[in-house]
Amino acid sequence: MSETLPFGDPLSDEGAFMNDRQREYFRRKLLAWKADILREARETLETLARENSNLADAADRASSETDRSIELRARDRQRKLISKIDAALERIEEGTYGYCEETGEPISLKRLDARPIATLSLEAQERHERREKVYRDE
Repeated sequence: MSETLPFGDPLSDEGAFMNDRQREYFRRKLLAWKADILREARETLETLARENSNLADAADRASSETDRSIELRARDRQRKLISKIDAALERIEEGTYGYCEETGEPISLKRLDARPIATLSLEAQERHERREKVYRDE
């Protein structure tokens, strides 16, 4: 999903961090991701609407309901993901995108390319996960 803009490689370390080229690259990437999720959601809803819920066999009905439940849970996760994408797009507009919410330091371009909704640097994320594990294991 790597896209090159007409004015050079957006992931190069040339120029200032989160320059116009980089912001535009991530804005496009986030918008494309959101569009894909919304398209998949529409397709799922259309499929669920077309499915015949008047299946005669109890096992078929149960299987269909299980499939529907799994699909709806997946859509709920994607709804939350869209909220994170929207928040990232807002940070781009505000000029805070790409900076760690915990330390204020830049998040690596490679990390942002892999996870464009990241709000923590890799180091801060690892610290956060270690703290979570300690509390979970207590």
